[in-house]
Amino acid sequence: MATAVNGDSIKLTNSTWSFERSHLERALGLDQLQIFNDFEVLAYALPGLAASDFHLVGTALPKPGLPMVALGPGTGLGVAGVVPSRHGWIAVPGEGGHATLAAADDFEAEILKAARQEHAHVSAERLLSGIGLPVLLRAVCTVQGLASINFSPEEISALGVHNRHPQCRTAMELFFAFLGGFAGNLALSFGARGGVFIGGGIVPQLQDFMASSRFRERFESKGRFQPYLAEIATATLTAQHLALRGLAGALENTAAD
Repeated sequence: MATAVNGDSIKLTNSTWSFERSHLERALGLDQLQIFNDFEVLAYALPGLAASDFHLVGTALPKPGLPMVALGPGTGLGVAGVVPSRHGWIAVPGEGGHATLAAADDFEAEILKAARQEHAHVSAERLLSGIGLPVLLRAVCTVQGLASINFSPEEISALGVHNRHPQCRTAMELFFAFLGGFAGNLALSFGARGGVFIGGGIVPQLQDFMASSRFRERFESKGRFQPYLAEIATATLTAQHLALRGLAGALENTAAD
């Protein structure tokens, strides 16, 4: 489920759908119903990745046996990590997508200031997601002194990537710059020396644009810890059904408990 899974009541963050775990369990006639965060199960898939399951961004290679992070802009922005233990891999779900987004220069600071005209708290998800791309485009227009443009996320992505609209182009360049900085923050916070892997519905479809963007530069641009981050792999997840593969790992872990 694309939300924090905590207690009996489940409500999706970016949808009106909600339910009670216990009610659904009884309605389905189940002995036990287990619910997982969507990026928690994606994180469980990371230790079993083959080289054909991902596409590297940069030259650093994944390091087996070390902590890893999964993140992904889709409708929202999911985040989870996975760490090794003597009992196997343990996924650590979180709500990192709702952490405050940071600017790296004056222009980005102006973008965030403009976005705060719509949202008092500009989290990473407010800009780095399907629901966030239109917010990001409107912020670009505000900073450039232009009238607001209301395109869909799909239109912004297509027009920007193919350089058919200047403000959409700027929005997509900012998207990957912000995403790189955010991914670097996660790598530092989690000690994700095994690698940072990006899924979701947006980024894996834009690999060529991402490779030429400032993503990797911004990922590493952390002052004295640039050498630390230079050794950490970043990659987009390209394999199908990884969440289902991860769910199998999550169930195995639960059964072992």
